[in-house]
Amino acid sequence: MNTIENYLLQLEESIVIDSSICYSDYTPIDLSVSSYELATIDIKNADDFESYINAHLHKKNAKVAFGGYTEERNLYKRANLFNNEESDERNIHIGLDLWVKAGTPVLAALDGKVYGFNNNIGLGNYGPTIIVEHCVENHVFYTLYGHLSMESIENIEIGTGFKKGQKIGTLGDSSINGGYSPHLHFQIIKDISTYHSDYPGVCSKKTLDYYLENCPNPNLLLKIKQ
Repeated sequence: MNTIENYLLQLEESIVIDSSICYSDYTPIDLSVSSYELATIDIKNADDFESYINAHLHKKNAKVAFGGYTEERNLYKRANLFNNEESDERNIHIGLDLWVKAGTPVLAALDGKVYGFNNNIGLGNYGPTIIVEHCVENHVFYTLYGHLSMESIENIEIGTGFKKGQKIGTLGDSSINGGYSPHLHFQIIKDISTYHSDYPGVCSKKTLDYYLENCPNPNLLLKIKQ
């Protein structure tokens, strides 16, 4: 395990969703290709998908459903963004998703500054997205916050500073977030390459080893108990 992972492990937990919601109100969710329950709904329909998430939360008496790191999903088959003739199918999720209602506050994981932001439009895309750069103890890395509301990117600038736990935005609904049930896609990125306001959150099986190395498990930072 390299130095950035070791550093993340040593930190206290970081909360990126409404701090008034305790981790005891979180529940895991399986959205993988092997999920029997998910196979019974039309995942191409955002309303049906949101109803499925809400039913899971109700069943578990929870407020936030989480999971998805390295999860192979059929969810991306609906969008050309992940499936085209020029590249391998991308269906392995390399961030951590936190499924909760639209409008929920999103918080900075650590002290940092805005590296890039944009409304990444299109079915299956992030919608409004903020990437924050962190420079701590000689480590430079980035956190990505995807599927936000439009209001989240209206009054920020490159270089805008955030403190750990400070509100950086709110979650968007399916009309703006790429057609998904409301959730935060949270991802850690070590080498961001030439990207500024976007970064792949889903990869192919052929590129999985690279992304596993470059995008550590976000739960090293969040420390949500399974």
